[in-house]
Amino acid sequence: MSKDRGCLANTLLFLVIIFVPVVGHIIETVMVLEDDRSLAGKLIWLAVIWLLPPFVVLGPLLYLLFGQRPKRRAPIMFAQSSQAYYR
Repeated sequence: MSKDRGCLANTLLFLVIIFVPVVGHIIETVMVLEDDRSLAGKLIWLAVIWLLPPFVVLGPLLYLLFGQRPKRRAPIMFAQSSQAYYR
């Protein structure tokens, strides 16, 4: 790269390298804190997200692939008639 990069190029480089990953880590931290895990489980996932050596990619990727629990839904009742809902 040339030594005469403009202000726009430096700003975009800063946003891509520093700002975007930090915002992603903050969003995933909120996701971990809202999850229904024990305190120890939350702390372990936060350590994985923030402290894994390849800072930008590996920790958040592991949480998104393996850490999230699917939301539990009420079972669907197939055998009930629709008239039960209108009473």
